[in-house]
Amino acid sequence: MRFLTAIPVYNEEKHLDEVVRATRSWSPEVLVVDDGSTDQTPALLGRHPGIHVIRHAKNEGYGVGLADAFRFAVDRKYDVLVTMDCDGQHEPKRIPELVAAIEAADIVSGSRYLTCFDLDSIAPEDRRRINVEITQLINRLLALRLTDAFCGFKAYRTEALARMRITEPGYGMPLELWVQAARLGLRIREVPVPLIYLDEERAFGGSLDDATRRLAYYREVIDRAMREADDLVAPPGRHPRAGARASRPRPRAHAGQAGHPKNKQHAGEAP
Repeated sequence: MRFLTAIPVYNEEKHLDEVVRATRSWSPEVLVVDDGSTDQTPALLGRHPGIHVIRHAKNEGYGVGLADAFRFAVDRKYDVLVTMDCDGQHEPKRIPELVAAIEAADIVSGSRYLTCFDLDSIAPEDRRRINVEITQLINRLLALRLTDAFCGFKAYRTEALARMRITEPGYGMPLELWVQAARLGLRIREVPVPLIYLDEERAFGGSLDDATRRLAYYREVIDRAMREADDLVAPPGRHPRAGARASRPRPRAHAGQAGHPKNKQHAGEAP
């Protein structure tokens, strides 16, 4: 199985070298999508010959970076694409677990809420609250059983990615993805990953620093994605939602879990 690991980045000079080095130990090929970084990120990428790099002239958004990675993987005919963030919250050593799990799924999504890990972090209350509310809304609307709607640590079959039409540029892109995945009848599985915060002071930037506005934005993304989902066509013989339920172990209780924000539009796990 030929797979690629993609890492969208924006101003990640603090973690870039370590994350890229560690990822190359567990993934045969690595793609970094630099979304208009203004710090030393572009220069640091030059220290890693042999990786694929896409650069944006300006900051276009987390969703745009991931959509570029999707197209790259589809166009280059990889079998599987793994995505992860560059702020240290995802452990590259878990990449093989996601790739192995894709054998029985179209999308394998990390969840910070399936299992308690010894080193789990405690998340801010508003992020935990919004994560729970949006995950419950997604489950109710789409007949899913997700426990973590925002985790950016995922594995995808590229044949499934080729059927999606991702247009949301910002933080809410994962919500659009879930709507399309359910409409297409994709098989979804969650696997447990730790909840790690290395920098709890990171902000969303702009109006999304306000929790009320952030929640309203996520709801708007879901509403729009639901309206547009009817244009997608499920495969012959499969009901639009058949097979869309997330296969997962029984979750364990864990207080204070939520996503980790990134700068500006980069919050793959920012509830």
